[in-house]
Amino acid sequence: MAVNKVVNKSTKSHGAMRNVIEYVLQDQKVHEGYVAITGPYNSDTLNWDNVYNAFLDEKRLWNKDTGRMYAHNIISFHKDESITPEQCLEIGQEFVDKFFPDHQSLIGVHQDKDHLHIHIVTNSVSYIDGLKLHQTKRDLEHQKEYTNSLCLERGLSITEKGKHFDGTAIEEGQVTAWSKDKYNLFQHDDKKSYVVDCVIAVIEVKENCCSKNDFIRDMQERGWSVTWSESKKHITFQNENGDKVRDSNLSKTFSLDNDLSES
Repeated sequence: MAVNKVVNKSTKSHGAMRNVIEYVLQDQKVHEGYVAITGPYNSDTLNWDNVYNAFLDEKRLWNKDTGRMYAHNIISFHKDESITPEQCLEIGQEFVDKFFPDHQSLIGVHQDKDHLHIHIVTNSVSYIDGLKLHQTKRDLEHQKEYTNSLCLERGLSITEKGKHFDGTAIEEGQVTAWSKDKYNLFQHDDKKSYVVDCVIAVIEVKENCCSKNDFIRDMQERGWSVTWSESKKHITFQNENGDKVRDSNLSKTFSLDNDLSES
């Protein structure tokens, strides 16, 4: 099962572009060199500094060094999916060839968690004609559909609306990160309280961040401080009223689909 999401956090600064490229290429995340880049790249060494400057060179060549700097896709696979890093890289490359053929794209397969996931960072400026990348909601739906087709070709499972990875039905009231109806599920839920406020914040923040530090910062902006330490068994959230929620309680109550440690 692959979940394809677009990270919509601020993409309009050089710093943001540099940070995401550096994050994708961290040595502890991309083992055994499962990385690739498409488009103009004049270096034998694939590192964040060279990629960043290659993206900048293309922007400046076309005088398009303002506004949105990049697009960021993450394709994540369930921890029980039988997929290899090689297959992940192939999927990332085919995805880029389909949707960003005229743009530089960095592809990195992360193996630092219990599930494999692909990061794709794409230069917003085309190296063919200098046009900026624009994506509609329909484009994003096509991307999800194509990701499913890439999985089917390899005998992998695909996401099915209303079902978990193992094929069992998602019961009414459960929350998944990709559920478009999550707010409707909460409207008449008698659990509606600070716990629900917390789970909504977690879902929305996770959809727009790609690192632990980003997650903690964005949760704080939503009014939730986060205690997250390797020495502690649980992640704890606390709001401005002093109400505390454990990540384990969120999972039990709302059956979140992804472990928070994946951020």
